[in-house]
Amino acid sequence: MSGQKQEHQKKIMDTMVTVTSKDGTEIAFKRTGSGPPLVLVHGSAGDHTRWELFDVRPKLAQHFTLYAMDRRGRGGSGDAVQYRPERGFEDVAAVVDSIDEPVTLLGHSYGAFCALGASLIINNLHKLVLYEPVFLVDHQKFVSDDVIAELEAVYAKGNMEELLVIFMKKVARITADEIEAVRSAPSWQSRVDAAHTLLRETVAPTRFTFDPGQFIEMTTPTLLLTESESPVFFKNVTKEVHDMLPNSRIVPFQGHGHVTMNSAPELFIEKVLEFAFEMDEK
Repeated sequence: MSGQKQEHQKKIMDTMVTVTSKDGTEIAFKRTGSGPPLVLVHGSAGDHTRWELFDVRPKLAQHFTLYAMDRRGRGGSGDAVQYRPERGFEDVAAVVDSIDEPVTLLGHSYGAFCALGASLIINNLHKLVLYEPVFLVDHQKFVSDDVIAELEAVYAKGNMEELLVIFMKKVARITADEIEAVRSAPSWQSRVDAAHTLLRETVAPTRFTFDPGQFIEMTTPTLLLTESESPVFFKNVTKEVHDMLPNSRIVPFQGHGHVTMNSAPELFIEKVLEFAFEMDEK
């Protein structure tokens, strides 16, 4: 199948449509709401339904036309035998480029990593929100070799729910209370179904970094969200991105960890709205 931008979109379920990524993989997204377009890119342990938690999607949909995508290997999206991080960048770009007006792009964790990479190949990017992306900075390991070995062993056994819990505890560093809140949500099974992608997305950030020179001319206004209670690694990556991007600023969430959209959803929504609708002439 051609890798060129596809003009058509096709329905795959009642509220989902797909676009074709550069390598021919079909990427699905859910379109809701009305207003200026906002593309949502979830992290590793989820799919587009992660934004349903604590009514984040419905509340954002009061202000935006939302495009909540399933990254490859999850939900309604396809996959490929070989995985490279660049394919994730192209997937995000395929969704954004299917929209006929300037887009605000928001990515969380591994989704923020994909959004950052996509920003280099998108033509209609209006604003960018990156919430603690993950990639290699100053040879700092995102996760230890022991944790990767543990994930590999559980993956080999085929226990995807155990793999998901270990990932959330030891990679995303989500607290036990936060894990229980996510486990009790209707989207838990979709997270388990997508858990086979967790190992590759844990290994990839330990091997990939960006050339700062790629971003010298990128003037897109960028909001970098981070957490006061997150591990130092996340703070260091956020600072690295801030140093790379000519038009970025860091906004920390005080007293929260890696998932403020879960622990303080109103605060998360407030910061996104403030940035998205501030005057463009600033």
